[in-house]
Amino acid sequence: MTKQPPSGWLLLITTLPTKNATARMRLWRAIKSHGCATLRDGAYLLPAQARTEHALARLAADTQEAGGSAHLLQMASRDAAQEAAFRALFDRSAGYRALLDAIAAVPKREAAALKALKGLRREFEAIATTDYFPGEARRQAEAALQAREAAATGEPASIAGRVRRLAGTDFQGRTWATRKHLWVDRMASAWLIRRFIDRKAKFLWLDDPKRCPKKALGFDFDGAAFTHIDGRVTFEVLAASFGLAADPALARIAAIVHFLDVGGVPVAEAAGIEAVLAGLRAAAPNDDKLLAEASRVFDGLHNNYRQESSHE
Repeated sequence: MTKQPPSGWLLLITTLPTKNATARMRLWRAIKSHGCATLRDGAYLLPAQARTEHALARLAADTQEAGGSAHLLQMASRDAAQEAAFRALFDRSAGYRALLDAIAAVPKREAAALKALKGLRREFEAIATTDYFPGEARRQAEAALQAREAAATGEPASIAGRVRRLAGTDFQGRTWATRKHLWVDRMASAWLIRRFIDRKAKFLWLDDPKRCPKKALGFDFDGAAFTHIDGRVTFEVLAASFGLAADPALARIAAIVHFLDVGGVPVAEAAGIEAVLAGLRAAAPNDDKLLAEASRVFDGLHNNYRQESSHE
């Protein structure tokens, strides 16, 4: 794991008269809106940035006007352990996880979907406003939200390396090729292709992707027809390309594949799925057999998630 560079920190220490309930409530709401970490009652922490310094200075002034005391201090972490502990107080991955679950549960009906997505966009912006150390979790949640918004309006997502909507009828009975020794993204992508895109698909497992036959549709390697785009893993790109991203069950599988392939928002069941797939990989004599076994796992996941979605 890469060490994070040390950050400066701002610490606001306040006291307020016990009887001034209005001022205490106003301070509490402001502390919450800025995403401050509470070290103890009256001690609030934020990363040192221009906007956070302005916000805490304003809170200090308001506290003093209400008859209390306030001290705004700037400090540095004592060591790497304290730095990591402070940063952990600002981990927003749980919020992004809940947002991803809500995106996956957005109804398919256009009017209802658009209404729900407006609310989810506001929720994302609220989380992102206090995400002082944005990373993969934020990018993943934003990409999922953009993809679902695009699906709801019928327009393709407008992102760097734009994902084009394709007609499945143009991709039938094709030969698809990827790197041999399949792992999660390639397993799931091959399953998605045969299950939802091209039921008669044939697969080539390549020793060297640079020698991919010209007539084959490559996936999940540099220069392939379908590979990672703007932070989306190949499974997500394929789903978006063929209009499958709005399927709630596939969206939940996509979250698992994304997390196991590149990290990001944790998924509770991901560790178990990874263990099962690793066991299948170790026992399979070849990639054809591995795909057949892994496909049963993804079929089971899809059926389970589809049932759960139908009961909501």
